[in-house]
Amino acid sequence: MKPTFDAIQAKESLHVLQTYRRQPVAFVRGEGPRLYDVDGREYLDLVSGIGVTSLGHSHPGLTAAIADQAGTLIHTSNLYFHPYQAEAAARLTALSGLGRVFFCNSGTEANEASLKFARRYWHTQGQKQRVGYVAIEGAFAGRTMGALSVTYDEHYRVPFMPLLSDVTFVDPDRPELLAAAVNDRTAAIIAEPIRGEGGIRPLPEAFNQALTDVCATTGTLLIADEVQTGLGRTGYPFYFQALGWQPDLVSVGKALGSGVPVGAALISQRVADAISPGDHGSTYGGNLLATRAAAFVLEQLMDGGLIDHVRSVGDHFERRLRALALQHPVIVDVRGAGLMRGLELRIDAAPVIDAARGKGLLVNRTNEKVVRMLPPLTIEAADLDRAVDILDGVLATVASAVPA
Repeated sequence: MKPTFDAIQAKESLHVLQTYRRQPVAFVRGEGPRLYDVDGREYLDLVSGIGVTSLGHSHPGLTAAIADQAGTLIHTSNLYFHPYQAEAAARLTALSGLGRVFFCNSGTEANEASLKFARRYWHTQGQKQRVGYVAIEGAFAGRTMGALSVTYDEHYRVPFMPLLSDVTFVDPDRPELLAAAVNDRTAAIIAEPIRGEGGIRPLPEAFNQALTDVCATTGTLLIADEVQTGLGRTGYPFYFQALGWQPDLVSVGKALGSGVPVGAALISQRVADAISPGDHGSTYGGNLLATRAAAFVLEQLMDGGLIDHVRSVGDHFERRLRALALQHPVIVDVRGAGLMRGLELRIDAAPVIDAARGKGLLVNRTNEKVVRMLPPLTIEAADLDRAVDILDGVLATVASAVPA
């Protein structure tokens, strides 16, 4: 007998740790950019698991690869070789220009690894005092202790203090402060090229230049947090390439496995040369199932024309969203790149999210007033048009209900 939504919710309430504020819907099936709930209702998915299901739901090629691998061999540990780590790593190094890859299970773990590798680099150089980090106001790097330390919002950090003590946050709208924040104790600067959880906010051009200058003059390592922006999401393999950055470490996750949990830290050769066996590890990291999925996703990015597709439909999406903003004064700004887009509103975005879901459209709220959209990279322009049309009606209704 098929479970009902009420039964699923009731059982969760008894047994699952209540760390999430879930929306009142339970999904059981997906196809392409669409999800179907327990009652068979269809939704157009512009959340894609928060930027995870990069190839859409139930992609036939990925499904076949996962099924084949699950029936062959899933896991052996990093005590032994297998073919897919090397295959996925070769594609990641070709896309990024960085020489080495460490596989883990998520973007947060990739950030943790990058923070560790930065300290290890300076320890090897004999500069053991270089243990601090500079991070960006509005940044989100994850919820484990190291990643949490370079996450800006005190709502996330304060209940778990003390965290890493030597972290300085810099306002990217004041690039002149960056040079003062970096000193002879700084191991690395960590930055998202576009702050995702922070409201789809690209870093200002002046700050990007300051970042490049400071790293060049001080030798400070740069960690590009590309967990949300990387792997084609913006129409570039990695968005640091659009900004002219030369990072020493790049963290990726989310889109890499299109739903299969896998992350990676990409490492420049100079940092890799400072790392020794035993410096880091992961029991599950880089297992056969995860890296086979990653290799398939990367093949689609590199050989399947997916990045060109993102640029094309992303430009179309931006035009439609900017036209929408002209029609609705409740929209303050349209931000982002490729298929990473945010609408900043004059009001809390929560009613828009709820109303859109009621119309069969899934979008996400972040930074309170921002409607975030991270559709599958495979989405077509016609589905984006449908999404904008739904938002058009929703914004008109929600805005009319807000007191002047």
